[in-house]
Amino acid sequence: MTALHPALFIGHGSPMMAIEPGPYTESWARIGRALPRPRAILAISAHWYTRGTAVTAMERPKTIHDFYGFPEALYQQQYPARGDPVLAQRVRGLLAPTPVMADAQEWGLDHGTWAVLRYLYPEADVPVVQLSIDGTLPAQAHLDIGRRLQPLRAEGVLVLGSGNVVHNLRALDRAAHGKGDARAVAFDAWVRQSALAGDHAALADYPGAGDVARWSVPTPDHYLPLLYVLGTQQAGEQVSFPVEGFDLGALSMLAVQVGGDTTG
Repeated sequence: MTALHPALFIGHGSPMMAIEPGPYTESWARIGRALPRPRAILAISAHWYTRGTAVTAMERPKTIHDFYGFPEALYQQQYPARGDPVLAQRVRGLLAPTPVMADAQEWGLDHGTWAVLRYLYPEADVPVVQLSIDGTLPAQAHLDIGRRLQPLRAEGVLVLGSGNVVHNLRALDRAAHGKGDARAVAFDAWVRQSALAGDHAALADYPGAGDVARWSVPTPDHYLPLLYVLGTQQAGEQVSFPVEGFDLGALSMLAVQVGGDTTG
């Protein structure tokens, strides 16, 4: 049986983590050292939220600074990983008959991808392709797309989701570093319990978790990347949480890994 590359969801937090290392970024670096080296990465970032589905298909994706009002040093950051047009075409084939636009010039690597990868693979020496999130689709459809991407794990591809399972920007508390609101803590615990139970249906129907879900996920963009990663899970595979915690009261920094090991 062909070994499956682990799949990974990272809670990426503030863009400032790209230039301000701390406990969470140290954990990302540790994960990068522990994971088998992938031949390529397929990233699903909360920050490429589109109408319809697209995949980057350029040889040299640009580094996108898709944020405003941050220090100039953050805008100077570059992540010069190569693209992988062959992988982009493979993704299009796996998702057929769903139409997937091959984007050869418009997008690139947004901060949901590169701010995490600069710690996972600091040498930028693994090719990266991004898949957009079609915001017109229901949550179950994103889980289904993840299932169709499952074969990539047997081909040495790291399927990487980047978002936050709790992401309520209106409720951010600048004084609450390393802390979570009670509603954030409750929803994060529900996500972990559901993932451990393999209850993907519940996770796709996350509004069913009630008031804590509505507070924690006011918009779906940062939550949906988790469903792509869990969609790649095969029967009997373990789920682990190599990073746990909260920031600014309303951000969960939870990381969810499917398969593999995070020790080392």
